[in-house]
Amino acid sequence: MYKQQFLVCLFSVVLLSSLAALVAAQGSRNNTSRWQTLKGDPPLVIARGGFSGMFPDSGQYAYQLAVSIGLPNVVVWCDVQLTKDGSGICFPDLRLENGSNIDDIFKNGSNAYPVNGVPMRGWFSVDFTFNDLEPVNLKQRIYSRAPNFDGTPQQILGVEDVVGLVKPPSLWLNVQHDAFFSQHNLSMRTFIISLSRRVIVNYISSPEVNFLRSIIARFRTSRTKLIFQFLAPDEVEPLTNQTYDSLLRNLTFIKTFASGILVPKYYIWPVDNSLYLQPHTSVVSDAHKAGLEVFASDFLNDDAHLPYNYSYDPVAEYLSYIDNRDFSVDGVLSDFPITPSEAIDCFSHMGRNGKEQVNLSVISLEGASGDYPGCTDKAYSKAISDGVDVLDCPVQMTNDGIAFCLGSINLRERTNVDETDFSNLATSNPDLSIDGGIYTYNLTWSQIHSTLRPAIYNPYANFSLYRNPKARNDGNFMQLSDFLAFARNASSVSGVLISIEHAGYLAEKQGLGVTDAVLDALSKTGYNNQTAKKIMVKSSDSAVLRKFKSRSNYEFVYLVNEDIRDITNSTISEIKKFASSVVITKRSVFPVDKAFLTSQTDVVPKLQAFGLHVYVQLFRNEFVSQPWDFFSDPYVEINTHVSVMEINGVITDFPATAVKYKRNRCLGYKEVPLYMSPVLPGSLISLMAPQFLPPAEAPNPILSENDVVEPPLPAVVEKPPTTDTGNSSTAPGPAPRNGQPTIVASMILSCIAVLATLLLC
Repeated sequence: MYKQQFLVCLFSVVLLSSLAALVAAQGSRNNTSRWQTLKGDPPLVIARGGFSGMFPDSGQYAYQLAVSIGLPNVVVWCDVQLTKDGSGICFPDLRLENGSNIDDIFKNGSNAYPVNGVPMRGWFSVDFTFNDLEPVNLKQRIYSRAPNFDGTPQQILGVEDVVGLVKPPSLWLNVQHDAFFSQHNLSMRTFIISLSRRVIVNYISSPEVNFLRSIIARFRTSRTKLIFQFLAPDEVEPLTNQTYDSLLRNLTFIKTFASGILVPKYYIWPVDNSLYLQPHTSVVSDAHKAGLEVFASDFLNDDAHLPYNYSYDPVAEYLSYIDNRDFSVDGVLSDFPITPSEAIDCFSHMGRNGKEQVNLSVISLEGASGDYPGCTDKAYSKAISDGVDVLDCPVQMTNDGIAFCLGSINLRERTNVDETDFSNLATSNPDLSIDGGIYTYNLTWSQIHSTLRPAIYNPYANFSLYRNPKARNDGNFMQLSDFLAFARNASSVSGVLISIEHAGYLAEKQGLGVTDAVLDALSKTGYNNQTAKKIMVKSSDSAVLRKFKSRSNYEFVYLVNEDIRDITNSTISEIKKFASSVVITKRSVFPVDKAFLTSQTDVVPKLQAFGLHVYVQLFRNEFVSQPWDFFSDPYVEINTHVSVMEINGVITDFPATAVKYKRNRCLGYKEVPLYMSPVLPGSLISLMAPQFLPPAEAPNPILSENDVVEPPLPAVVEKPPTTDTGNSSTAPGPAPRNGQPTIVASMILSCIAVLATLLLC
């Protein structure tokens, strides 16, 4: 029944796809003359198995989504396997269990065969006819990706099914194992040549020289291009008995049977064992000199091994292959075709001084803390270089009353204190809800500045995603006064954001007046006598902002730390008494259930209706920080918040990404293409079978007046003099170590909405 509904609804999806391609074609205005491809054309986007980064590889959802939101000339990639009766299917692996539930359907259907001389057991297509495969359902083959669409019936598609159902602008057939099928008396050559008489095949690739040579006569004068695929450098090509690395040095030989080469991306930009880029090779220029096009493979937005040079920005990676001074590849093979489509049409050849297309304040989080230890001169310099609008300083206090910038009151989170003799100061603080912390007020400025080193914060270390390890302890701490002077001398920075937390605790329990220290620093650095730099003061404590408001005319920013689903008008009226702006979380804009967007709230428009600016936090590049709906693409996430909700600013530890977003040319097109359009919350969930829906989570609370009203700040208690007895809260100076050191481990998708109708028709 479902499959009948699927086919009945197909026409509407294909129609939308055609309209989407027309819109994208009208919007794409990139200057083709700048490209350093072989023929000067823009690079191609090749969708490997469709949009296989989201949906099961080579399924109709994956193919349809790729065609709907990619560039108008997107190329659909099909890994061709042959069935027992000689039919060609699109499937990503020689073993069918690696991407389908065939092992559940045919429990005794596995066999063992040699593949390239290596014994391999599995469910092979050569043991099943095409009709046998009808009950088999596709599923996600990458375990780190969402399995929620595995229950949505999607059959294994024949090659001609893909052409007929999806109608791709271009078709790329990849023949990975011709020799294997020959061993089973199945002719890939016969299938491909027969198919080419019925459908247009634009590209055929294979890592086997013998196969490409066997079909060259048929395609020599046709529009079909033959592409030689390079495998790992030390693997051996079966006919020539040469390694692929050796064949790369004989491109004139490749040219005798192919018009292009497909290489893993590391052939072009090598990566060392520490995940840093090495100088690029001459592969592209050498191939172009030989008259060969160059296509690069293995592009994944959710690549946990992305070189640190890219700061987890997938667009930055694509640009390094298509937009540099030396070369451009002729195409990229990607599981996430939306992102290279953006890179080519929206971000390439943009330059650092591209025109801003949207009014959006980019506010740093501890500077560019995604690249360097936060709140250091390095992080702040990088943020300025990235083009940040507002530079931030979270203010902490030392034991001797010095205000300085650090992202946490707990030194263990932002410094190497655990590697010093101060590690024995760890205590729990119920007032701050911190277990085993070492606090900034435990040490003097001299002890912090001279003994400790900054440490880069890794919020996703549990996913083995680390930030710029080579710079893990780079930079120097900055006193608040030094930060203010630094920011004042940065002409491109429009303002500073001073964040204050724990003011009441510091005053009452530690005898430290953080608000007075901030006011004093602003006065002494001349900020009260200038208008060039905007001064913003942020706190989750309304009493802090009330104290400042009675003494100055800064922009006061109220931080709503918790995720909320709504806010009452009376609460907003109360906030207006002490703030002119509000910071809210991303989940207060788009609620999330098990990493899927469920809906959107009215919190932003409500706040803006009262004249409050709304800034949203926290935008990060790491793909695990983004709900699945944003396709592991930080630009899709930012764009959805800006385009749908018209937020006033973003707070991010990767300001370069947000600044690049503001300047992308696609936002200036008369018709914005779908790859730069917002997603529709809840559209992915609507495609899931009931048993694969994420479990419902408890709704977020509504922010009330009681949540924002705070008692006045307590007076700063007089701090008693201390002596270094070893029992006081002030840390003694470092002592010589005894024994071993102590180390503590420390509306895109309006097209998805239409796909949803497949379940509703």
